[in-house]
Amino acid sequence: MADETAISRLRMPPCSHQPAPYGGPSREEVWTERRRYVNPGVFHLYREPIMLVEGRGQYLWDETGRRYLDFIAGIATVSCGHGHPRVLARIREQLETLQHATTIYLHPNYGELARRLAETLPDGLEVACFTNSGSEANELAVNLARAYTCATDVIAVRSGYHGGSAATMGLTGLSSWKFSIPQGVSIHHTVCPDPYRSPFEGSPDEIARKSAGDVQQIIACQTPGRVAAFLAEAIQGVGGATHGRGDYLRLAYRAVRDAGGVCIADEVQCGFARTGRHFWGFQNFGVEPDIVTLAKAIGNGMPLGAVIARREIAEVLKQKLHFNTFGGNPVAMAAGLGVLEAIEEDGLQENARRVGDRLKAGLLELMQRHEPIGDVRGLGLMLGVELVGDRESKEPAAAECAEVLEECRRHGLLLGKGGLHGNVLRIKPPLCITEADADFAVEVLDAALRRK
Repeated sequence: MADETAISRLRMPPCSHQPAPYGGPSREEVWTERRRYVNPGVFHLYREPIMLVEGRGQYLWDETGRRYLDFIAGIATVSCGHGHPRVLARIREQLETLQHATTIYLHPNYGELARRLAETLPDGLEVACFTNSGSEANELAVNLARAYTCATDVIAVRSGYHGGSAATMGLTGLSSWKFSIPQGVSIHHTVCPDPYRSPFEGSPDEIARKSAGDVQQIIACQTPGRVAAFLAEAIQGVGGATHGRGDYLRLAYRAVRDAGGVCIADEVQCGFARTGRHFWGFQNFGVEPDIVTLAKAIGNGMPLGAVIARREIAEVLKQKLHFNTFGGNPVAMAAGLGVLEAIEEDGLQENARRVGDRLKAGLLELMQRHEPIGDVRGLGLMLGVELVGDRESKEPAAAECAEVLEECRRHGLLLGKGGLHGNVLRIKPPLCITEADADFAVEVLDAALRRK
């Protein structure tokens, strides 16, 4: 078992779970095999990649038995915590009876999960179609919108991320995730409404109005005047926890609907209670979308996604045949049911609000003492810390971000990074973290920024 205190002087909160002794191949053997047989595009985050072999709650262990506090949660995927007993019980029970059956047959899990999700959403958003990933969900949502409206043009937001297929790559507004291949057609990118790097001047509310005005300008100047859809994350994930203030989404939705389009909320990263005060990210901004896309947290690590739409939109799928071999797999559906039960039974939404507020307050206090922190933003347990070389010029400090990431890892804290310039620390832990975990993370970040 690794001695944590010998690696870092900072004391991680205690954990009663004892990981099983690891007896598999060595890290060097695994790393050698990966380099030889795995596509080199499958990247790792740290200079020396971590090999993870066990997880419980908000903690992870490597092959040496060293413990880490997971503040990225499989990129906002492990919502309830690693190895959550409710989710595992649901999965085990289903595996013992039926591992797979497609949607050409009935199975109780499919309809039950669809109903349970509809009960969390505004009235009218009640017809579900399940997928394996967020990329599939976003692509299906856009197909639904185009078929329903008989229009083609789609408006997405700069620095947003919506997937890695050819179509969703076109929707993504980040060059680092876009290959030089044909991508989605008739897609237009409006300005990111976040005030920190906005091309517009004024208060956050004024920037929100001007950013929504850019949506209107795109409709007027770059489309036939009719559009199929507007697709946006309420809070951007890969984009670095960026979001518009005030009335941005309400005004943008109005402009798109006036042009005959539907509004799609990408909740792949900000949904499932992550923002704390509401179950869904869009609810923080007083809007009701026509289509919602889900993935990541819905399965707590199981491959699962969903599109939930108003009935009149969903019914366009009847025009042709639509089928997804693994979408609706009963084991994945069981995991989804376990997630909803765990969030409710464990009070994870309230925990995300309470601990998230404490964590954000700690990060804002760090901002007062560390010049490289240019901005702290986000809601609940979906937070971003943007690092800059100079607060006046806002020069992105991508190299500094990478160094802080490495220092945090040395102290046992695992974070993510993102943003348009790769200079934002992404903080998206499992929703079960404690106040002690939040305080430890702030302490580690303080030490990392001081390189101690």
